[in-house]
Amino acid sequence: MKRESKNSKLTPDDVKRYTGLFWKVIVGFVLFAILFMVSVRIGVFGQLPSFEDLENPNSNLASEIITDDNRVLGTYYVHNRSNVRYSELSPALVHALVSTEDKRFYKHSGIDYSRTISVIFHTLAGNKQGGSTITQQLALNLFSERREKSFLKRVMQKFQEWITAVRLERNYTKDEIIMMYFNTVDFGAYNTFGIKSAARTYFNTTPDQLTAPQAALLVGMLKGPGIYSPVRYPENALNRRNLVMHNMVEQGYLSQNDYDAFKQEGLDLQLRISSYSEGIGPYFRAVLKEQIRQEFKRLAITKPDGTPYDLDRDGLRVYTPINYQMQQHAEDAQKEWMSKLQSEFSKEWRRRDAFSGENAKILARGMKRSDRYRMLKDEGMSESNIAKEFEKPVPMTIFSWEGNIDTVMTPLDSIRYTKLILRNAMMSMEPQTGHIKAWVGGINFEHFKYDQVKLGTRQVGSTAKPFVYACAIDNGYTPCNTIPNHQQNIGGWSPRGDIRGGDPITLKNAVKFSQNQASAYLINEIGADNVASFTHKMGITSDIPNNLSIALGSYDASIFDMVGAYAAFVNHGTWVEPTMILRVEDKNGTPIYEKAPKVVKAINSETAYAMVDILKGVVDGGTGSRLRWDPDFGGLKNPIGGKTGTTNNNADAWFMGITPELVTGVWTGAEDRGISFSSTALGQGARSAMPVFGKFMRKVYADKALNYSQEDFPLPPGGIHRFEIDCSRHTEFFGVPEETPLQDDRLGF
Repeated sequence: MKRESKNSKLTPDDVKRYTGLFWKVIVGFVLFAILFMVSVRIGVFGQLPSFEDLENPNSNLASEIITDDNRVLGTYYVHNRSNVRYSELSPALVHALVSTEDKRFYKHSGIDYSRTISVIFHTLAGNKQGGSTITQQLALNLFSERREKSFLKRVMQKFQEWITAVRLERNYTKDEIIMMYFNTVDFGAYNTFGIKSAARTYFNTTPDQLTAPQAALLVGMLKGPGIYSPVRYPENALNRRNLVMHNMVEQGYLSQNDYDAFKQEGLDLQLRISSYSEGIGPYFRAVLKEQIRQEFKRLAITKPDGTPYDLDRDGLRVYTPINYQMQQHAEDAQKEWMSKLQSEFSKEWRRRDAFSGENAKILARGMKRSDRYRMLKDEGMSESNIAKEFEKPVPMTIFSWEGNIDTVMTPLDSIRYTKLILRNAMMSMEPQTGHIKAWVGGINFEHFKYDQVKLGTRQVGSTAKPFVYACAIDNGYTPCNTIPNHQQNIGGWSPRGDIRGGDPITLKNAVKFSQNQASAYLINEIGADNVASFTHKMGITSDIPNNLSIALGSYDASIFDMVGAYAAFVNHGTWVEPTMILRVEDKNGTPIYEKAPKVVKAINSETAYAMVDILKGVVDGGTGSRLRWDPDFGGLKNPIGGKTGTTNNNADAWFMGITPELVTGVWTGAEDRGISFSSTALGQGARSAMPVFGKFMRKVYADKALNYSQEDFPLPPGGIHRFEIDCSRHTEFFGVPEETPLQDDRLGF
């Protein structure tokens, strides 16, 4: 028996019911979509960036150190990222980006719907393509440090991108969006973030100077900084660059003829890989960073939210008085002289054992101060086993003036090698302003990071004598007064040294020929305590003992302090605090710190000028006269003053040089005072330190862009009335003696 089927026709009620259900689903879906998008917008699934975040993305921005001629001396960073304005982008950059990443950029409002739909179909067909607009890519860069890996999280992130992209388009111009995009992109290698950093790293230029091929290369890298790296995969990078330029031709941004010519060009990279030791002024930058931190802490300078500023992340701009060209001249002068001096020093030590007797302790100290020793000690290794490890050859890179040397040697031999490398440091400053123009804290920051300008102090030797004579003149003596200049016993102390320049001798000639006996007599007359107090007033901050030996410079001081003190002589007796920082601005250009240097009237103006005149005599016929007649030492003819300094066993060589507009201090010596030149002829300040000053000043005067005067030192306001400074009627000594070094073993203190 056949069963009858039910009637399959829909009744009007069925149609009505299904139609209502259909619209309920549609409305429900729309409401769900709206609710979902609102939830995304209000941050239910993750906080979206605010307008302030969009304008100032919370990314690691490098802080820049700016010179007085508005050049970037260096940066502090976690990510090497610096922002640019749209006007600082070359048109080729913008054209390369738009033609490659988002051809309809100027037509859509953040989301290219037609492109998105086509991408979906391509993806379903197995031809995966990217569908994000430039604005969407910027959105992802702004609110996320990385692209999510999880599929579900990535889908959610895509919705967040869309909403953020629409907000970006509503609140910013297309130019502003492109600017923000270029400031946030990651170029992969060498810690390079943002177009400004990339232009500097790969082409040693700025974004506004990028050519079409250069712009195409950098834009092409954004698709895959690893696989399109011009360093690791130059062929891939070249092909990608040419593809980007072809896109520019298709979009009308580049002519076919230009494209045909450009694609024949090589990559022509000019790599400038940023590192802390790379570039000029690394010692200055290192000390400056700590100085800023201390100042911000002292003055409680914080961000608006109360947290401390981070120089490595907050994109500050630090304006300094350093002059880029003068810094380069100083470093070049050091290299020219010290490479030659090191050769002489090395030859001398080949003939004798540098580490015998008492100097054997130098090796032991060097070993215990090394990172290798500390690491082995932390691992629990015994002293005997550590000593054995230091005798095992290992690969290493060592310093030389011709460049780094890759070699194999024992760690102990590397200490022997390093200890026989002469060090040198110098600083140059404008005495009237306190502005530091050049700072060379050592010979190579990569290998020897300790700064010898401000952090390090060394025995100053005869460069301390001008403080004794200035103190005397400030208390009634005149430059032409005569004092005894012969071997004598003063309170059980009988300093040794050749007697030159006559006996008795004028104060002027006693400094000119750096006489120990006359200086010892003078400090005994005016009092060591008065000299110590006077020296502190001149700006020397280190400890100065209250004894007669300070007349010969038995105390330690920094180049930083010594330059500041000598500058007071040139500046009519007014000491101005040496200035490293002019001001600091935040990433928006708002000033957050401005330096107000201390100013102290240290000595009488006439006394100061008398000392300038006396120091001129050191160069004009005294221990510094080689600056005049030896071209290798400078061959300078303009008015210059100075003072040489040499300490016990030639361990420290100094020269303090003054001109009307610059005061410069130079120090040379080994890391350990037990290692030095065997003769004063080679190790004295006039031979080991002064040539760096001479070469530096010759470069400064030859650089017409610097415009430093070669005129004479001006008289103080009101002139000189207290005493005469022309001592020509007194007996003069003709001839140039060697300087007698300070002899600690004869001090008796």
